[in-house]
Amino acid sequence: MKFNLKPLHKAMAGVLVSMLVAGTPAQADDRESLEALRETTLNLIDALVEQGIFSREKADAVIKAAQAKAARSAAKQAPKAGAPVRVQYVPETVKNEIREQLKQEVLAQAKNERWAEPNAVPSWLDRIKWEGDIRLRYQMDRYDSANTKPLDYIFAADSGTTRAAGLLTGDELRGATANTTDDRERFRLRARLGMLARVSDDWSAGIRLATGSATDRVSTNQTMGQDFNKYTLFVDRAYLKYEPVEWLSISGGRIPNPWFSTDLVWDEDLNFEGFAVTAKPIIGDGSFRPFLTVGAFPIREDSPPTADTRWLSGVQAGAKWALAQHASLTVGAAWYNYSKLEGRTDGDPQMDLVPTLGRSEYGKGLRQKGNTLFLTDLDRTDGEAPQYWGLASKFRPVNITASLDLGHFDPVHVILTGDYVKNTAFDRREMQRRTGLNLIDGKDYGYLYKITVGMPKLEKRHDWQASFAYRYLGSDATVDAFTDSDFGLGGTNLKGYQLGLNYGVDQNAWLSLRWMSAESIESFSLDPSHRFAVDLLQADVNVRF
Repeated sequence: MKFNLKPLHKAMAGVLVSMLVAGTPAQADDRESLEALRETTLNLIDALVEQGIFSREKADAVIKAAQAKAARSAAKQAPKAGAPVRVQYVPETVKNEIREQLKQEVLAQAKNERWAEPNAVPSWLDRIKWEGDIRLRYQMDRYDSANTKPLDYIFAADSGTTRAAGLLTGDELRGATANTTDDRERFRLRARLGMLARVSDDWSAGIRLATGSATDRVSTNQTMGQDFNKYTLFVDRAYLKYEPVEWLSISGGRIPNPWFSTDLVWDEDLNFEGFAVTAKPIIGDGSFRPFLTVGAFPIREDSPPTADTRWLSGVQAGAKWALAQHASLTVGAAWYNYSKLEGRTDGDPQMDLVPTLGRSEYGKGLRQKGNTLFLTDLDRTDGEAPQYWGLASKFRPVNITASLDLGHFDPVHVILTGDYVKNTAFDRREMQRRTGLNLIDGKDYGYLYKITVGMPKLEKRHDWQASFAYRYLGSDATVDAFTDSDFGLGGTNLKGYQLGLNYGVDQNAWLSLRWMSAESIESFSLDPSHRFAVDLLQADVNVRF
């Protein structure tokens, strides 16, 4: 470790100069005082050597350098033979001030640079916090034997309408392949490493790397079995945060989820690109804490002349109440608006001077499954097969979330969670005017309820947690791209239950077991006879650091 020894040089030089100045018999008392100061300084150096701050060789070098410098100074100032000797008088108050100033400078430097702390690190490292986790997972996907065959979904898509896009893979459903009947087993890994830096009292920054895929925003899993190829780490988060006062924060960049929510609407691995402002004013004794969050997030940026930039904006208001000594209730009501995300009928490329093909596409790199889609280029006459799918509905969901935490048996808590979402922009008449689609089914609402018993957070050995949840999420209740990617293998138009069990095997290490059973609410192909159901088993080993 490198230390700044400048204060010690200054102190030693000052002591030696004072001794030279006071070197006459008439200044005997001063010489005794300066000798005491010299001994104190030497004792301080010896103490630093004993603590291992620096070696004896460096200490001796410091002392010799100060003595040599004093000797050279004395030689230059030595009077010539026979010349009168003049001794400058230094008042006692000035000498005291010099001694005190040197003492304070040395002590301040020692404190700031931690001279007396063995193995100490620079103080700026205290402002940086590292965090991370690694998860190993075994996953089994078990499909219902009565599921509709993949070819039936592909043929049904020729009608120009589908909800099965996430079930099929390939070139926009044409020549697609799918699996809806064959069970699958796989091992998966998730690794995340983040750094939080407190730049100043008001500013902070965060960055996190994670495994996953560049085209899957709702999963950080890496499936094993890639021919031993290395994994890619992506920038999962990168943001700045400004907190001018305790109750206000402003964030920008790729930020953590700013909303009070569940995975009914927002997947737990989803991070947001854009800006959010959150206010949490303190009222009275703090037992009632309201909050307000406003956010704006670009989904897709288009350069002119297309000007079809897509945005997500939202606002959420709520509060957290301390109802009793061991109970608290948190409620939040949010309104979200997706701008220019809905599909629009494309013009004929042979007739339009400025082609609009694909400009309102809900692409395969974004969607999961469940939302009602239609072919935007169904009427093209250039000989090419229609290939662009757009969202039939607009999306303006209202989301109400509540959580009641009962800690009467602390450390064991009982947590009751409820979530409800409704797409207020779902309008069959508007869809028919815009798309030509006469939709007779489809659901615009969803809900979730969950009970969790155990420790709120698993941190120690033998901590445990058990949970049960049921969810119902209609086809067009919310955008399927951002909702939970595990239940029913992701998306909307799903209902079913989930069982979970977590057990701590050591500090910040735990085992998890989840069973999820999901089935379609309505047909993914809009054929009432088609059905889809899948059960998932996930067994995890987790560590956090």
